[in-house]
Amino acid sequence: MCGVVGVVSKSEVSPTIYEALTVLQHRGQDAAGIATFDQNKFHLRKQIGLVRDVFRDNHMQRLRGLMGIGHLRYPTAGSQDRELAQPMYVNSPYGISISHNGNLTNKEEISTVLIEKNLRYLSTDSDSEVLLNVFAHELQRQGTSKPTEKEIFKAVKATHKRVRGAYAVIFMINGVGLVGLRDPFGIRPLIFGSRENDLLGPDYMMASESNVLDTLGFKVERDVNPGEAIFVSLDGEVYKEDCIENPVHTPCIFEYVYLARPDSVLDNISVHKSRMRMGESLAKKINRLKPDHDIDVVIPIPESSTTSALQLATSLGILYREGFVKNRYIGRTFIMPFQRKREKSVRQKLNPIEFEFKDKIVLLVDDSIIRGTTSRQIIEMARSAGAKKVYFASAAPPVRHQNVYGIDMAATTELIAHNRTEEEIEEYIGADWLIYQDLEGLIEAARIGNPSIQQFECSVFDGNYITADIDSSYLQRLEEARGDEKKIQQFEFE
Repeated sequence: MCGVVGVVSKSEVSPTIYEALTVLQHRGQDAAGIATFDQNKFHLRKQIGLVRDVFRDNHMQRLRGLMGIGHLRYPTAGSQDRELAQPMYVNSPYGISISHNGNLTNKEEISTVLIEKNLRYLSTDSDSEVLLNVFAHELQRQGTSKPTEKEIFKAVKATHKRVRGAYAVIFMINGVGLVGLRDPFGIRPLIFGSRENDLLGPDYMMASESNVLDTLGFKVERDVNPGEAIFVSLDGEVYKEDCIENPVHTPCIFEYVYLARPDSVLDNISVHKSRMRMGESLAKKINRLKPDHDIDVVIPIPESSTTSALQLATSLGILYREGFVKNRYIGRTFIMPFQRKREKSVRQKLNPIEFEFKDKIVLLVDDSIIRGTTSRQIIEMARSAGAKKVYFASAAPPVRHQNVYGIDMAATTELIAHNRTEEEIEEYIGADWLIYQDLEGLIEAARIGNPSIQQFECSVFDGNYITADIDSSYLQRLEEARGDEKKIQQFEFE
């Protein structure tokens, strides 16, 4: 779930990229980086930490250039290491850097080929470095001193043939331009836009979410299509080409549940409106299961569930109140690196307003239930504040399966819904009644926004991995490599 951005402009790009990263901060809190190109010089600053902590005035002054890319890291693999922060860079050919959101599912086999046959050196275990070297190798095979759009698109096509998984990518080729592309399924989002720059001509941006372009005065042109590549030259010329036959548009549905900001529009679907429809769907289910329910008040778990909770309350004709005060200086707990830190942060992040709970039957609404421990803590807080009963609703279905496409759900042992019934989950989190969204309702809530999308990537709910290269042995290796215990070991070692 990383955040990526790239800009080509007629003026200095680093201030724009910096502002873009602050808007995208919700997509990654582990590390941040910016790379720029200026008159045959490459500049890079990356470090562990939030955007505001990584970049100072002296750093920004050195990040000169009319072209650049930025990245926010949300780690699904690897440790807290500056070397794993992006952008990543290779010298050959031309000098190429990468900002990548997603995860490659065939990283191991590609790594072997890169090292043994392509004779390329890999300094980390990052799949982003693998993807960078694949593209660099394929571009080098074109055998030109300065690639044109034709050579670039040929390299992209060859890259698509070699890699599998989820990838929304922006490459910066020194002295040439930016290349943005999505995988053949369009799992991870990437938006393209432009902005008039006085009399100098248009600026161009590619970013993970549309709200970045809106905030910085860019016109959203459109989403980058699955399998498509957009090349923006250093001179500001734009070239586009479909680089794969018969793509199957399958965006990640969890973007609409939690990952994206509500003011974004991804693949022509408003995140805010989709969450409203999730709330309406939940309300229908509650009325179907218990038409004579005794709910006094609906309270959201801020903030990604607020829209769904408000619409649910409206649909049921029940009082809606905000019963938790959120400490906005605590990051998103879901994307913290391991469970112990997430649990500690919940109580620091939320504090109940007692009179909103006292002597009431409360329906708490959250966007999803992943590990269950934070839900249990929140329910305990509601009871301590005086609630008579605590019901709990999830705007998403039970998360029962690992995610292999760039979301931190690598270990089934950490998923409360894996091999548990809804009744068992209800008991574990301490709810008097647990209501999950139906998968059909969730899909419909998103698809109404763009009926042309026939399917969504829903593997965490249904276990259907669309790249068709995932088996039980792969999932086992993933669990061993990326579970919380492994992260704790890496953290303690470091």
